[in-house]
Formats: sequence, structure tokens, C-alpha cells
Amino acid sequence: MTTPATLSVSGVQDRLRHQLATRLAAARPDLARRHDLTTPAGLAAAQQDIAALSDETTTLAAVVVHHLDLPAFAAATCAYTASLDDTQQAAWRRDFTRTVFLAGNPANLRHRFTFAHTDPAAHLAYTAPGPAAATAPLRRLLKLFDAPARLPARPPTLLTIPTPPGLRPTRPPRHRRLHLATAGCTLAQALVHLNHLLAEAVMDGLITGGDRLTLIQEPTLTTAGPAFAAWRITPHPATPHHTGRLHAAAALTEETPHA
Repeated sequence: MTTPATLSVSGVQDRLRHQLATRLAAARPDLARRHDLTTPAGLAAAQQDIAALSDETTTLAAVVVHHLDLPAFAAATCAYTASLDDTQQAAWRRDFTRTVFLAGNPANLRHRFTFAHTDPAAHLAYTAPGPAAATAPLRRLLKLFDAPARLPARPPTLLTIPTPPGLRPTRPPRHRRLHLATAGCTLAQALVHLNHLLAEAVMDGLITGGDRLTLIQEPTLTTAGPAFAAWRITPHPATPHHTGRLHAAAALTEETPHA
């Protein structure tokens, strides 16, 4: 017999599947035409197609990480994405804002490699999204950024999104809350979650220069909490190989009136 608790869990999973299907269809309409993204089997088939993509045919960006502070990373990722032109954004999004994180010091690399964006402290440097071959020398030189430590909960942190040079905000500033689930999440995984969520939020116009975000690190996100405008959905960390069970790794709330 189905219990109320079972119905509740089922409802949460249905909601997460819907959000994941919406993201996949926005980036790759061809997947929505090829698979029924409203079903667990269709979503799993679409994700298998994505996993089978060749490194040589995908668009990716590389980020050199010298010192990591998550609020600073969130701000830099938004500013970087906003600085890209429409063609770059579209190509990167089609391959789900794929990004490789590398350990290194941007200050020691700026004379050898071209970066599209560097944060004010020069702790983070981003290459323009492009063919994998464009960043192959950089990726051969540096090791992957490895941060296996578990992500702790921390007090909320308010940050302001910078406006890239030459660009003007298209609307008055807004404030949103950026939730990041810490249970079972490493620091390296947090980079991936925030990168995907924030890059696509910028492309969708949810975030622009001058906006404020309050980063909230908490064990889990509840779908019964605040209304979310954007999600980062992944396999559940407790059962990563069970494609039918999903998990809200990060989310961005609807606009809030006060910080």
C-alpha cells in the first residue's frame, strides 16, 4: 500500500525530474525530440547520450584555481559568463557549460596563455569556451584541481555580482538566495554545481551585474522551502549509480525584496 510518506518522496522526485528535463531541453532541444524526458527512462537515456559525447567535439572552458573562496568564485563565474558574447554562450550551453578546473597560479601563466576573464584578486582565471584542443596545452601543463574535503555548512554570505567592463546592467539590481547542499558534497563538487547553476542563470537573465546573492550552505535543500527559479539536479549522493533517484545539489531562489 502506498503511504503518505511514499507519496511525498515520489512527489519530490517528480518535481526534480521535471526541473532536470527542463534544463536538458533548454540546452539541447534535440534530446527532447529524441527521448521522452517526462519519464525516468527517457531522462536516463538522454543522460547516456550526453555522457557519450566525445571530448574532441564538445565546447568547454578551463578555470585555473589558485585560491578558492566560494563566494568569490560565484561572483567571478557570473561576471565571466556575462562577458561572453551570444555565440560563445550558446555553444557553451549546448554542451551544458562544461568546465575543467585546474590547479595553478594565473599570475604565472598570463604571459603564456590567453584568459577571457580573471577575478580582481587574480585567484581565478577563465579561458573562453571553445574546442577542447584550444585548452589542451594548458590542461597538459596543470593538474586537475583536487579538493576532496567535505563542504561544511557556514553562515550566509552576501556577495555582489560585478559588472564586466563595457557592459551596463539591463535592469535594477535584484537579490536572490543561492542555496548549496553540503551533505555528501566535496569542495571540488561544489565548484561544478555552482558553475553550472550560475552560468545558466546568467544566460537566462536571472543574474546580472549589480545583483546581490546570499550564499547559504546547508546540509540539504527542501523542495517545500522557498520558491526556486533555477536548480542544479544530480543523482543522489547516497545512491550515485541509481539514475532514478535525484537530488537538489544547488538552487537559486526567486527574487527576494530584502537582503
